[in-house]
Parts: sequence; structure tokens; C-alpha cells
Amino acid sequence: MPQLIHTKALGIMLLMAALLSGCAIFSDSPSRSTGNDRRSPNPNAAYNKPYKVHGVTYYPLKSAAGYREVGTASWYGSESGNRTAMGTRFVSHGLTAAHKTLPLPSSVRVTNLTNGRYVDVIVNDRGPFKKGRLIDLSHGAARKIGLHGVGKVKIEYLDSKISQK
Repeated sequence: MPQLIHTKALGIMLLMAALLSGCAIFSDSPSRSTGNDRRSPNPNAAYNKPYKVHGVTYYPLKSAAGYREVGTASWYGSESGNRTAMGTRFVSHGLTAAHKTLPLPSSVRVTNLTNGRYVDVIVNDRGPFKKGRLIDLSHGAARKIGLHGVGKVKIEYLDSKISQK
């Protein structure tokens, strides 16, 4: 019986220590911002740091204001359920995209230059990392502009006021 009391007391002490340890965190490294921290002016800064893929370092733009580019688009959809570079769950039928250097998140208009159809998407992921590709559209966005496989597109940054709709 005394051993049972000792075990219960030890268990209670461990539980209290675990609960109290969450009250204060001491660390030499900077913590991740939740966006409510006054010291961190840009809660998305972590997503927009230089990064390396297949030995190539990419440097995200500090601002997308005035961004326009023409290039090859592809689409991705089999990754549905995976996390994007921003940590959100990828939804293949959504209206999102991946780009190597646009700030995350960014709102852009993608126009299919073959048929003139366009779609407004949120860039929330990194890629495509296949040579010659400019942007990867979610399957839903590609379908909306009639993109099957790959195609030539124009990308234009949308003013942040427009992207707040």
C-alpha cells in the first residue's frame, strides 16, 4: 500500500511539473510569430526567406507590386491532402498556385494565352521545380482556364486591396 501512495504522489508531481512547464519557455532561438507579436511586422516572413531545392537557392521577392511575367504553367492535383509551403492543406479543386519566388501569400491573375481565359489564385506554395516551368496551378484553377497539361500563361500580381475580397 505505501508503494501505491508513493506512485500516485510521483504521478501527481510529474503532472504538475508538466503543467507548470508550459507557463514559461526559455530559449536562445527566436520563436515563431503567430502574427499577433508587435515585434514581428510581417507574420509571413518565415515563408519568404531564401530556400534551396535540388542545389538551387531561390530568393523570394520582397514585394510583388508590378509583377508581370509570361511563361509555362502546369498543374498539380495528386498531392491533395499534403501541406503547402505555408502549412495549409493543399486542395486540388481549389484556386491556388505554386511559384518559386512570389511572396507567400500573393494574389495573382493567371491568363491562358491560348484561349484568353483567366483565373485569380492565391499563391500559397513553392514550385514548380521542373526546368522551364513558371507556375503550378491547382487542378481546379487549371480546369477553370482550360489548361490541360502545360500551356503558355501570363501572370499578373493583383493589388492587395483586390485580393482581400
